[in-house]
Amino acid sequence: MTAQEVRLCGLLLQEHFGEVVERIGTHLLRGGAQNLRTIANETNTPLDLVKKSLCVLVQHGACEFGSGRRGPGSPVEYRASCERVLRVLRYPRYIYTAKTLYGDTGELIVEEVLQRGHMTMSNTVKTVADRLTHNMEEGRSMEYSEVVSAFSKLVETHFLQRCPPVAEMGTAATSTTPATPSTPAAPASTSPPTAESNPDCYKLPHVTLIGRGKRRRSSDDSEEQRGGKKAKMDSESCGDEGIYWLVNFERFHQHFRDQAIISAVASKLDQTSSEIVRTMLRMSEVTTTQTAAYTQPLSANEIFRSLPPNYSISRPILDQYLSLLVDDPMEFVGKSGDSGGGMYVVNLQRALANLARATLESVVQERFGSRSARIFRLLLRKRHLEQKQVEDFAMIPAKEAKDMLYTLLSENLVQLQEIPKTPDHAPSRTFYLYTVNQLPTARLLLQHCYKTVANLIERRLFETKENKRLLEKSQRIEAILASLQASGAEPEQLTEVEEMITAPERQQLEALRHHINKLDSTENQVDETVFLLESYIFSTKTK
Repeated sequence: MTAQEVRLCGLLLQEHFGEVVERIGTHLLRGGAQNLRTIANETNTPLDLVKKSLCVLVQHGACEFGSGRRGPGSPVEYRASCERVLRVLRYPRYIYTAKTLYGDTGELIVEEVLQRGHMTMSNTVKTVADRLTHNMEEGRSMEYSEVVSAFSKLVETHFLQRCPPVAEMGTAATSTTPATPSTPAAPASTSPPTAESNPDCYKLPHVTLIGRGKRRRSSDDSEEQRGGKKAKMDSESCGDEGIYWLVNFERFHQHFRDQAIISAVASKLDQTSSEIVRTMLRMSEVTTTQTAAYTQPLSANEIFRSLPPNYSISRPILDQYLSLLVDDPMEFVGKSGDSGGGMYVVNLQRALANLARATLESVVQERFGSRSARIFRLLLRKRHLEQKQVEDFAMIPAKEAKDMLYTLLSENLVQLQEIPKTPDHAPSRTFYLYTVNQLPTARLLLQHCYKTVANLIERRLFETKENKRLLEKSQRIEAILASLQASGAEPEQLTEVEEMITAPERQQLEALRHHINKLDSTENQVDETVFLLESYIFSTKTK
């Protein structure tokens, strides 16, 4: 774990959970596994606040706990998960993907589960139905059955999965966990189980939910204190008490990876080729694990039958497209047999390596120009070259090539390898070869991306803090306008309230919102690069 990762995790924890949780989380990230008393003493935080902070981290899966290093009977130790905290950065992308695939209902289901860490199916369905009903026209409401249907689809496609049972954590950990209404779901802190290890991971409980969503009134705000008790009663009456659900991040990452491969094929070849690859990935999306190097082999006959109806291509044309994909230098698709008209697979590891390589080349071109990118690509292809060979192959003058190589070398994007002819390593009798190691370079770029995202978050927090008074004033006026509109106020009253914000303030507010939206958009774009690099590095570990 690097300093940039810890810094980014601290900013994410502070933004989403507050300063106390950020202090406890970053302390655990830096110090490793520690028990409750040690955390409280070293962070100078009251024990009660430490318990609540750990409870929040455990609830969201960002903290694991288990028996101490001294064995059974020793105090329970807590360990923060840097990887899980960094997933918070990708929450908007998870929610947007659910909206794209399953509409507004799927979007709200994933949003609710992400916000609360994990939830029962009945509580999720009722909360989402109430939210959808609140946004509908007067007199309309959302049926529970429609939300249950969307929830079932998310489980069937493995985007949601059950939390592991309590028994898997052991009794020592559960007895020392801070007591909260969500304690039964504490096992979510462990790594998500696979369908093979937990047969009930994607099994829906029998839930009796009949009714419609309720429209929230202003008087409901006074009942917030009874929310926990009410949710508990609802859960018990629906028959799914103790069965909690969480978001399967690995399945979302698999979807993101597939979309990146499809986009790369579309830009390299054409739309029909990308649709063939999309069909192959869709046919094996549930059966292919996150660590698999290839998808399941598929025959040409199966691919032909599974193509979308609007792609009315003949079988000979499909065979030509498959041959074209197999012969392409990118090697996204491979042939594994000849039965059934030919067995084809998508080479996932090769595809991720090519996507990471294209990302590295793009970064070099943006930072150092097209000629440096030409040298970088040349070294990636030829592996080892002397300076004279680089000049000749890249067709760049010697002085410029030398400057570019030294610039890339100083940025650690290019490495220099010495091969001596004699044991004394005399410079005159030593070969100096330039090379590019793709994996270390990808790790270096990933750290730069973490630093960039952290800088963007800090800038956004700074802008918000500097204009805090103006933002609060705008929110107050918006609340007044909403209440006046609800009570049927006259247009003159609404205009008078709107004029409480002066023209310069309105202009400043619009500029601030535009700037913050731009920072948010940049964060999401950098996160796409982070995802590609993380996926490539992870694939090399499981190779």
